[in-house]
Parts: sequence; C-alpha cells; structure tokens
Amino acid sequence: MYKRYIYFLFCLVAACHTAPVKQEQEILALREINELVTVEYIVNKIIKASDDKTWYKIGDRKILMTCEATLKAGIDFSAINAEHIQINNKQVTLTLPHATLFSVSIKPEDIKVAYEEIGAFRNSFTTQERDMLAAQAQKQIQDSADSLGVLQTAEANASLFASNFLRNMGYEKVIIQFGNTPVKLN
Repeated sequence: MYKRYIYFLFCLVAACHTAPVKQEQEILALREINELVTVEYIVNKIIKASDDKTWYKIGDRKILMTCEATLKAGIDFSAINAEHIQINNKQVTLTLPHATLFSVSIKPEDIKVAYEEIGAFRNSFTTQERDMLAAQAQKQIQDSADSLGVLQTAEANASLFASNFLRNMGYEKVIIQFGNTPVKLN
C-alpha cells in the first residue's frame, strides 16, 4: 500500500513537471515562423540634388525626383527560446526580440524625375548619378524608420499576434514583452 502511494505521488510530480515543458514546446512552435512581417509601410520621398557649387564647371545642374519605397518590419521569432517563456498556471509571459526592419525597397519604376534643369554647358544627370541619389534616399528612409513609428507599429502588431496565439492555446492572462519592457494591450 505504501509503495502504491509513493508511486502515485511520483507520477503526479512527474506529470506536473512535464506539463510546463510540453507547454513551452507548444509555444516554441512560434520559432518556425522565423521572420514575421507585421507591418508594411509605403513611403514617398523627394530627392533633390544640385551641383551648382562647383566653381570649375560653367552652368547649373539641378534635379528633383520622387520615389516610393516599401518598408517591411516585424519580429524574428526564430530568436526565442525556453528562457523567454514563463508559465504560471493559466498565465504566460513571453519575451520577444525587438522589431527589426527587414527590408526597404525602391522599384526602378517608382523613381520619377519631376524636374530637371541643365545649364547650356552641362550634361544631364547620368543613370549612375540617379541611381546614387536613389540609394541615398533609400538609406535616409531606412534611417528614419524609427521616427516614422514603423518599429513601434511592428511590435504592437506582433504583440497582438502572439497574444491571440497564446489565448487560443488556453492561457487566460498573457503578457508580451520586448526586451524587458511590457507592451500594454487594449
């Protein structure tokens, strides 16, 4: 009788210990998503250039171009591991990596010359010069992603996605964090 009681107690403790491990493994299935794009922005940029400050060239040369860039940002779920998950009964805390900008792309057909002024003794802007201006615009757009709110929106959307995923798993209280800062859900 005493052996059965000890065996029952051992099975109960083992079952309780393996349940969180199984739950963690179910949550870690999110890693298979890898990079989840949670926001896509379309940004218009005006590019202007002039090289009239060059003293040894006669005449001005100015150009005004517009371009449309697509920014994609989201979360790299492949970076999460068991240390990022805390389970306490029906409450789960998941710490996600901060959002990153996955891509900034400008299609060549989305670059348009709006204005160009070329002095009589000057040559027009070459394709290479225009490409360099577009590359500078792409870099400026990439650098301004944080001030545009792209990364914050990506984190809010990822938080909503992960929260719904965990609630569908049966958790009643879900806390999503990025780094060490909790994100409040409405």
